Amino acid sequence: MKKIKHIPNFFLGLILFTLSIRVGISVCIYFYPDWPRIIPHLGLSALFFTGPALYYYIRSSFLQEQFDLKNTRKSFGILTLILGAIGLLYLIFPIIWEKYFATFIYGIWTIFIFLSVYEYYIFSKKEGRKSTQFILPILVSNVIIFLAYQLISTGWTQVYCAGGSLVFSFVLYINFMILANKKYKSTVIKEENKYSNKKISDQQADSFVSKLEKLMNTEELYKNPNLKLSDLALKMNISAHQLSQLLNDNLGKSFSTYINEYRINEACEKIENGSYLKIEEIGYEVGFNSKSTFFSTFKKIMSTTPLLYKQSQMPSETEFQSSNL
Repeated sequence: MKKIKHIPNFFLGLILFTLSIRVGISVCIYFYPDWPRIIPHLGLSALFFTGPALYYYIRSSFLQEQFDLKNTRKSFGILTLILGAIGLLYLIFPIIWEKYFATFIYGIWTIFIFLSVYEYYIFSKKEGRKSTQFILPILVSNVIIFLAYQLISTGWTQVYCAGGSLVFSFVLYINFMILANKKYKSTVIKEENKYSNKKISDQQADSFVSKLEKLMNTEELYKNPNLKLSDLALKMNISAHQLSQLLNDNLGKSFSTYINEYRINEACEKIENGSYLKIEEIGYEVGFNSKSTFFSTFKKIMSTTPLLYKQSQMPSETEFQSSNL
């Protein structure tokens, strides 16, 4: 709460905290139905703050620096006093309290759900779609959880209150997947942007190329048919984007071309040295995972087929006779 940018996270944490209390108590009551009746009402009391927390999460996410934290604290103070006053009524009118307490809680929750949807609609029209990509899944999730508990509380759906817990868990997992995926994409984009306008200096490029050639010659990484750009970058301790930039900008080659040149060079050496392996076996030996890929790549780089290249390396009949003389 000390920094403005952390305020939405505080309200999101409050949403999760209040719903978790409700879920935890629901599950406990399911397994221990003999617990005092006041305990389920404690779970309902937690829901009393879920709606306001969502409402202020929406507002703080959009308003950022303009968000009025002082008035928000006053609002939560008033809501706490209201809940405390309603709770004290249990001592005076326990029967009436039992009958209407849940209705009161769900009524407050309903009001703030509608306010949250309205606030989102108003702000999203001003801010645009990009600014709302993290807010919308949380709003939709809360609406789904709210509807699930409403259907259960009104009796329209004959499911025990633990059904709300299952809905909460399911929605929570879905959100983790959505937000984690967006976070990953955001990180990748930032990583690419970090190096997109940053040209590798000639001195650094020479160092990288030297290290790359040493790796290829000593460890023969090209012989791995499943070698990826990211694997090679990891070996060099640089980002995949940097390695791609090095190959394209400084060596003028793509990753596949660079690796295949090493493979074809070794294949040529084996053919020249009279390897006992068959042509296709040489292809597999140097790192190709199929015969057709080896043949097509060989022809592209050497401008001839492996078989013709092998024949060109064999001494002609005239040369053989001259050597005998």
